[in-house]
Amino acid sequence: MNKQLKTMIAFIVISLCISSSLAGQTAVYASPPSIGTNAYASAIIDVQSGRILYSSNGDVETRIASLTKIMTAIVAIEHGNLADKVTVSRRAAGKEGSSIYLKLGEEMTLSNLLYGLMLRSGNDAATAIAEHIGGSEAGFVFLMNQKAEELGLTHTQFRNPHGLDADGHYSSANDLAKLTAYALKNKIFAEIVKTKYKQAPNPYEKWNYTWRNKNKMLNMYEGADGVKTGYTKKAFRCLVSSATRNGQQLAVVTLNDGDDWRDHQKLLDWGFKHYPLSHLAEAKQLVPGSNLVYGTGFSYPLEESELDKVKATVALLDQRSVHYSLGERGRMNFYLDGEPIGTVPLYEKGSARIKMLDSRAAEESFTQFQKLNQQQEGWLNKLKSWFK
Repeated sequence: MNKQLKTMIAFIVISLCISSSLAGQTAVYASPPSIGTNAYASAIIDVQSGRILYSSNGDVETRIASLTKIMTAIVAIEHGNLADKVTVSRRAAGKEGSSIYLKLGEEMTLSNLLYGLMLRSGNDAATAIAEHIGGSEAGFVFLMNQKAEELGLTHTQFRNPHGLDADGHYSSANDLAKLTAYALKNKIFAEIVKTKYKQAPNPYEKWNYTWRNKNKMLNMYEGADGVKTGYTKKAFRCLVSSATRNGQQLAVVTLNDGDDWRDHQKLLDWGFKHYPLSHLAEAKQLVPGSNLVYGTGFSYPLEESELDKVKATVALLDQRSVHYSLGERGRMNFYLDGEPIGTVPLYEKGSARIKMLDSRAAEESFTQFQKLNQQQEGWLNKLKSWFK
């Protein structure tokens, strides 16, 4: 029996061991309790994994009001230069609905326009952004729909960048959840939507623009960090919120919900309680019965009864492959009910790649130490100034 075949057999055993350790002793688990809302459609998604944890009328196509601006913002961030000066056109300055009160010919950076877009839901900001990035509103809408197709949002179609009611302009709770999960992985987007208060230069007054975020969840829910409100007379109240607890970020979507603030708190609580992150692999952890270690950690949101449904198998790499030459030896593939949920690269214990991970971890620890020192020095200087 050759060495590679022996290794393969060992990995099959390892796979079974991993499945057994996840399952524990045989037990009967209760399914999570059902939950209802006042929304016409709703969804909960785990941001990192993209797993939809709850959905009601999730694929029904309906009006979404200013939740449209989630797509407007991410397209602008990906296609634009935040430092660009955007000149406000007559069309943008005169846009009806919610506004940050831009004036014809006014110049504002794309960065500040994005804050006005997401904190105050400015339709004038949306139009100015669209014309700047897309050359015209129609050109920008093309980019929006192109992005929707790229993300696999099959129940979404845009007709404008602001969300005012228009025939053929719609999305669904599930699609908005997927879009939000994608957008929140962008650091610029995530920073904007969690901002409670923003000032921007106002060229026509002695005082700055002052924008307070319309998203009350930022003050109502522990760990809240986004995302967007919406309302029109036909779409009614729409809301996307997000929150992070214990290293897990969830996003909730409700469409046409007269009690959205309360429903979002309830849905977030339900998601965190019943679908916490299960840590299936830790970086540098030794794979039982081998000299291989995980190259990265891997966590996945699992309901208690799903723990014994997780399986893990190893795929060995061809020694002639590029990845093998770069140090990777195999991949641990994780499945839930037979469906793939994640993959972790495997490396030899003590290899150059693992030493690199150790070096990077040490560097990050030193950087954190430096930041802490700087903070302490700042506090000391403040104390000294108070006692002068």
